[in-house]
Amino acid sequence: MITALTATCTVALAGALAGGVGTAQADASQASSRKQLLFFNHAYSVVDRETADAVENSAYLREFANFEVRTTTGGGLTWKGRYLKGRETYIELFGEGDLPGQDALFGSAGLGVSTERAGDLAKVTANLKALGISEPAEYRQTRDFGDGVPIPWFDTIRATSVQYDAFDPWAMEYFPEYFADPRSQTEPAGYTGDVSRERYLPDDYQDHLMRDITYIRIGVPARDLANTVPLLRAGGFDVTTTGGGAIATCGGTTIRLDSVAREQAGLKQVSMSLNRPVAHRHEERIGRSTLAVGPGARAEWTFDAPQ
Repeated sequence: MITALTATCTVALAGALAGGVGTAQADASQASSRKQLLFFNHAYSVVDRETADAVENSAYLREFANFEVRTTTGGGLTWKGRYLKGRETYIELFGEGDLPGQDALFGSAGLGVSTERAGDLAKVTANLKALGISEPAEYRQTRDFGDGVPIPWFDTIRATSVQYDAFDPWAMEYFPEYFADPRSQTEPAGYTGDVSRERYLPDDYQDHLMRDITYIRIGVPARDLANTVPLLRAGGFDVTTTGGGAIATCGGTTIRLDSVAREQAGLKQVSMSLNRPVAHRHEERIGRSTLAVGPGARAEWTFDAPQ
């Protein structure tokens, strides 16, 4: 269980280290003086149909990770996702056409950052308003386990209610009621107000190689990137922006967002830590992607650029 909730998270642009050690030290000092409210939870992306089908039917992924293909109903929508779940973080993949509307298009993606303690999302909302976001977009998600009785799942906050171009960033906080429902199959609380990522995810990761996501890189349209910045700031990140994109490091996961044209948007790379080191490198071709595992206690999954 998570016992330390105060973490240092520094956000800088790619190449920011070129600005000098003094600047980096000042940024780190400023970040460490604030309590972090938001942490990487998961990301999703729509990949090409060939890759989605290959992921869904991969025998190797079922050995490598706590892997699940699941159809979920929530908020009046139903979706089928392909999930690789770690101790605290996970990745969710869709194929073209799996989701409604513009989310069905190749390259659509999203980022969920979540709180670890009940009540922290209200602090994020207050921080957004202090940053000049007068009307953050609030939404309550429910989940139906198949019996037609939806229960509260999590609350979300977005910096804008304007429809995104390809990338949807949101902050979220799980409901204590969700954890209390036996159908959720979640763990008992480890501390007062525990709504953590580790509590939400099962411990089945221990039976596989994959432990957690340590790095994720996504191509993001410029307007969507601009709407991500206030959310990161409200969650306790230090943010610097240019036209090139941003890198966010927090809680063991580095998030790289490249500013790209819509046709270049989508998931590019995922790196993962392993539960144990492996002696040799293994490459697995999965549709139009390559998963390289080892040597050592890391794996890297790269996705081909759109054709």
